[in-house]
Amino acid sequence: MAQITTEPNSAELAEGGLSPRQGRRWLRLLMQDKKAVVSLIILLMLIISAIFAPLISPYDPTSMAFDMLQSPSLEHLLGTDDLGRDLFSRIVHGARISLFVGVSTVAISLILGVTLGLLAGYYGGWLDNLIMRYIDLQWAFPNFIIAVYLVAIFGTGLENVIIAVSLAFLDDFARIARSMVLFLKEEEYVIAARSLGASDARVLIWHVLPNALAPIIVQATVSISYAILAEAGLSFLGLGVKASTPTWGLILSDARTFISRAWWLGVFPGFAIMLTVLGINFLGDTLRDILDVRETGEVSKR
Repeated sequence: MAQITTEPNSAELAEGGLSPRQGRRWLRLLMQDKKAVVSLIILLMLIISAIFAPLISPYDPTSMAFDMLQSPSLEHLLGTDDLGRDLFSRIVHGARISLFVGVSTVAISLILGVTLGLLAGYYGGWLDNLIMRYIDLQWAFPNFIIAVYLVAIFGTGLENVIIAVSLAFLDDFARIARSMVLFLKEEEYVIAARSLGASDARVLIWHVLPNALAPIIVQATVSISYAILAEAGLSFLGLGVKASTPTWGLILSDARTFISRAWWLGVFPGFAIMLTVLGINFLGDTLRDILDVRETGEVSKR
């Protein structure tokens, strides 16, 4: 997984990290990038679909009241599956699962990984060695393989999938947080805070963490797409949520048997996954570009 290694600008560090003025500047630069605008539109559509799924979907995603393997038509925009369920309704409801898994897993990974990285980088010594040797061990294995192994231990189900993917992804955040702390803890304002008697917790939370947020935010954005793919992959292999839950991975898994007779069963959920992941990755790329060119204040147009 790609690592974010952007170092903070000293002038911005003196301002105390992510200030409102800096946030507005980032938003302005984000809106100037056409690729980012398209990505935001895609993600907005995904969020709306997830929130208003019961209103958008014309049918119950679990209802088997229709003819099996109907091709796309005005009655069923994306056709029906092998059990007579409306495919459009299932894909819309599947957006809920994908978005929830992506956001929740990254949130858990971010909290755990950043905490470990802050402690390792700030205190060093045996604690740093202990934490980073574990991170190095986890780093040696692909994230998806770790997720499969953890699901095999915890069992299937939405909660277990979230836990497994979260633990599999925390090493990325730990490495980024540690590298930022190693850089920031030698800054004059951190040394001054310590000399004035500020506790370690206050130094980390109020002086170090705010200035380390920029690369962490970029990594979190990119990791959401990896989490969505991981959930889809686990569900495709039968290691995800229960079979009655409409998810994009399960829809693809069910489509394998009928792919030669009903092309729509694999094309439409696959397109939904591709569009979502591309949108998130494009947004992450733009955020990285903004961070890389903060001194020039320009974003390259692509």
